[in-house]
Amino acid sequence: MATILIVDDKDMMRDSLSLALARGGHKAVTTGDPTEAPTLVRQHRPACVITDLKMPKMDGIELLQKIRAEQPDTPVVLMTAFATISTAVQAMRLGAFDYVQKPFESDEIMVVVERAIEHGKLVADNQAFRANAEAAPPKVLIGESKVMQEIKARIAQVAASPAATALISGESGTGKENVAQIIHSQSARNARPMVCLNCAALPASLLESELFGHEKGAFTGADKLRKGRFELADGSTLLLDEISEIDLGIQSKLLRVLQERAFERVGGSVTQQVDVRVIATTNRNLVDWVKHGKFREDLFYRLNVVPIPLPPLRERTEDVPALCEHFLSRIAARDGRPKRHFEPRAMETLQKYHWPGNVRELENICERSVVLESGEAIRASTISPWIATIGINEDAIANTLQGVGVLEELERRTIMKVLEKHNGHRMRTAKELGIGLRTLGMKLKKLKEEGALNEA
Repeated sequence: MATILIVDDKDMMRDSLSLALARGGHKAVTTGDPTEAPTLVRQHRPACVITDLKMPKMDGIELLQKIRAEQPDTPVVLMTAFATISTAVQAMRLGAFDYVQKPFESDEIMVVVERAIEHGKLVADNQAFRANAEAAPPKVLIGESKVMQEIKARIAQVAASPAATALISGESGTGKENVAQIIHSQSARNARPMVCLNCAALPASLLESELFGHEKGAFTGADKLRKGRFELADGSTLLLDEISEIDLGIQSKLLRVLQERAFERVGGSVTQQVDVRVIATTNRNLVDWVKHGKFREDLFYRLNVVPIPLPPLRERTEDVPALCEHFLSRIAARDGRPKRHFEPRAMETLQKYHWPGNVRELENICERSVVLESGEAIRASTISPWIATIGINEDAIANTLQGVGVLEELERRTIMKVLEKHNGHRMRTAKELGIGLRTLGMKLKKLKEEGALNEA
């Protein structure tokens, strides 16, 4: 069922159209005063507007321009008994979806309305696809270890719920975005694309507009209305990646959306209602962040309805062979080459490694192996330099460290060693570690905050 706004100063026409729309399974909102129409559009967010051309106070062309200025994606259908070529051309040039001449049969107007509704959906989906262009993870979760079986079961439970909020936590590279995509793809919301927002990539001044949208003229440079990610994700799923990086001021506004499913665009006063499932990810310990006043406690509990903690790869190394098989098969299919495989000693080396970059680092090594290995089998001697040259004596660290997590110290020393090797060049360091540049930046920031970063 779609909501259709009818604007006509004739009571009989409004009643007739309302009846036809009701028979078609739609809801009609009507007004005889065209000056009220822009406000009704903001309030009801109709799938289509049907307006008469000749009306007192404001004609249909002027109303079309106002609606297009405020809600450019809302289809507008003009109807009139005074059709001329010039008015039709002017209406279409100004962005009208279609033009209907009175008198018309109810079936005729319903065909136009259905086309307008479908057009609106296509526009919304296209915007959502563009908003989600950077996120295209595979919709599979590899691994049969006990912990991965538990995670798969949890994913199925969350997907079966139409609106439950989930918080996916884990180190960088463990596959948090992938899990979010799987939840969406298995849910009843999968008819529309999942919308993603990387909260760490934007300053607070831009993040609010990205989340909630803004009205035309809301701030310098806001030359037109823009829908935010919540509007784009209406009826679908919104992934808030690295939720811990959201400014405290915006956290309070985010809490309200989660509680009331309502918000206002930046610079606007009209409340927008949305139906969105929110999935958040973080590589931080949000419990600690709440204790230190960096994250709102009420927001944490609102997000943490269904927690999904992902283990680092070093805690499920029995899944390494299956992950390698998956990555090597995918690379072979993509490149049109025979599939490679790791020889037994090479696989043993991979399973003994502590994987600071987690699954993402393993994927990087599989890719590099296929490019640089000349034979069908990938040898231990090929991959050893990428792992062994880091130069860390793990036993020595384990014997000497007191009160410090061994694995955390291994990761710190690994990062510092590779960073030093490349003279502080972050892009080369991230590439060798098999992690993204943003991930490396966040790890260095975290180490600095914890006082564990030696910048000498």
